[in-house]
Amino acid sequence: MARRPLPRILSKDSAQIARTQLARSRELARTAADSATDVLHPLITVTRGLRLLASAGRRRWADTPKDRRGPLLFFVAALFLLVALMPYGPLLAVITVMAAAAWQGRDRTPPAPEGPDESQAERLQALYEALVPYFSGADDPAPLYAHGGAWEKAFAAHEFDDAGRIGHLVIRYPAYFPDGEAEPRARIEQLLTAKAGRSREYHFAWDEAGNQLTVTVLPPLPADIPAQRFVTAPGETVLGFTDPSEVQRTLPLSYGEERIDVPPVVWRTGIRSTEPHLLVMGHPGSGTSTLLRSIALQTLRYGDVLVVDGGGTGEYACLTGRDGVLGVECALAGALSGLEWAAQETERRLIAINLARQAGDPPPEDTRRPLWILVDRPSVFAHLAAADGRKDPQALLQVPLRHGRAANVTVVVAEQFDSAEALSDAVRQHTRARVVLGAAAPQQVEAVLGVPPHTTPVAHVPPGRGYARLGSGPVHRLQVPRTPDPYDDATSDADRQAVLELLPARAGAGAAEPTDLTKPAGKVTPVAAEAMAAES
Repeated sequence: MARRPLPRILSKDSAQIARTQLARSRELARTAADSATDVLHPLITVTRGLRLLASAGRRRWADTPKDRRGPLLFFVAALFLLVALMPYGPLLAVITVMAAAAWQGRDRTPPAPEGPDESQAERLQALYEALVPYFSGADDPAPLYAHGGAWEKAFAAHEFDDAGRIGHLVIRYPAYFPDGEAEPRARIEQLLTAKAGRSREYHFAWDEAGNQLTVTVLPPLPADIPAQRFVTAPGETVLGFTDPSEVQRTLPLSYGEERIDVPPVVWRTGIRSTEPHLLVMGHPGSGTSTLLRSIALQTLRYGDVLVVDGGGTGEYACLTGRDGVLGVECALAGALSGLEWAAQETERRLIAINLARQAGDPPPEDTRRPLWILVDRPSVFAHLAAADGRKDPQALLQVPLRHGRAANVTVVVAEQFDSAEALSDAVRQHTRARVVLGAAAPQQVEAVLGVPPHTTPVAHVPPGRGYARLGSGPVHRLQVPRTPDPYDDATSDADRQAVLELLPARAGAGAAEPTDLTKPAGKVTPVAAEAMAAES
């Protein structure tokens, strides 16, 4: 008996190829339809005119009284007989009917007005007058910007949205404008934001070689993408999502009942990473804890996590006792013990890796599993340690920060702007990956990221909205996936279920017993903060 072939499972690559072929087929069909419409346009016009003429004849016949229909038929029959007896009469009649049909079937849609209307022209003229003090020079013999001048020469292209606001604008400026300096550019960007509308976010692209500035209104990033398993490789962490024009990669995500492709901001860690550690800054309620919780859920798939929560609000209680979670420390004693163990574990891994390399062997298995140290608001512990006469917990982060990349140890620090001066020099120097969340001032964003963003921040943003810069790369707009605390009463049922499904299973009964933090990461079990406080 012949075996029936098993159904072929569609892989990710084949699905992507199928989607590409489907999009290409749709594009070809659309192009063929447009070409056919252009070729058959005269026939379509004549057909439409004949239909209109026939409708007009039926209406004329219906409006004619019954006592006059006989003479009307006699007149029409005499006219047909006259046309048939005339030389070239039928041909002239057909030409006349076709011309009348073409005239009646012509496109009567009024053409779109060329150029802006009166209100749009007034808006462009006002914007031009506002730029005159910045783009004009006293010694310019032929100024491009002058009071009372014409805006048509200064604005190369312009578009307006349905509300009558500027959606796209290309501005020409004189060559002597210092477009290479940050302050003059910031003044122009601030002015354009105020004149075009502060409730939107703009992207500014400076073309120093062509002396042109392109202003584009950016659509808002999706703020309701829930937490889920992302299609990433080990060592890749999705910080959030950005604009499609900024990255070359997309991720398939579940968005309600649909599947969409969203461009992510992927942070790569590990031995070959140039940005092995991350610093997150923001205001209260900006989503820094949400980002750390999202990172923890992603890294628990292939690594171990140690959480040090200085906020003390129980944002990470859902991670307590889970597989791969070495501990969730909320007290000063537990934080000091956990970070001290992390420093010793980093040194132990370095020694083990070095000995293995000297012997020509691969690194030991317990040094290959990534170790993540998530520290939220270390300034709180710094204040408590100074009041109690103890060591600042940030001093214990110096070894993991300096040697973490070689030992496969990653450190993530989250802090608020009002306590930024409490960050240690080691944290500032070794965290090359930076994230700023919330409605931060441009000066604050530049102080954290090192360069100003190419977009203007808005006053009101959703939680998890900000900017990200990985090392010396460009600045990306960022929206953190929605990862709330599942134990919070304000969390919806759908978000709570999404986070709980990503959490690993509870550890065994032996995981709840206090163990020595000097053991390797592969043998360490979670330690309760109360036990640490009792031992100290």
